[in-house]
Amino acid sequence: MISVDEPNFQTTLPPLTEELVLKLWSQTYNTNGKPDWAHIFPYYAEEIVFQDPIQKVVGKTDFMAMCNRLTKRCQELKMDITSIAIVENVIFMQWTMTMIFRKTPSTPIYGCSKLSLNAAGLIARQRDYYDLWGDIFANVPAMKRAYPRFMRKHFG
Repeated sequence: MISVDEPNFQTTLPPLTEELVLKLWSQTYNTNGKPDWAHIFPYYAEEIVFQDPIQKVVGKTDFMAMCNRLTKRCQELKMDITSIAIVENVIFMQWTMTMIFRKTPSTPIYGCSKLSLNAAGLIARQRDYYDLWGDIFANVPAMKRAYPRFMRKHFG
């Protein structure tokens, strides 16, 4: 069990297993409205370092604020975890995240997350990997062909 001490709040959480991660993350993203991360926030350490291709966020307060900003921007958000593995203190997930913003078609983004757990079993680091622009531009008619050509020309 994971013991979490926060001001005026103490609880014991079950350890993160493949089954629990799948259950928790499937409750986070849904097709019936806004995403909600409240039930997974207790699994994040106060000193969480989150990084993705766009940003780096340090600290649980800033991480929660980032999640809440995404909630405000998305009309709908869904995540399908296609594979998951846990080795010692590292959880690796491959996923497809589909976002719907105002007045835009649904946009699937394919990526993966690496969650590193601290000694208490809480998520101390989260690194998300994805090709944001390639997946988004695939749904924009003028960019659908231009972006892959640009990437091949300049990056092989």
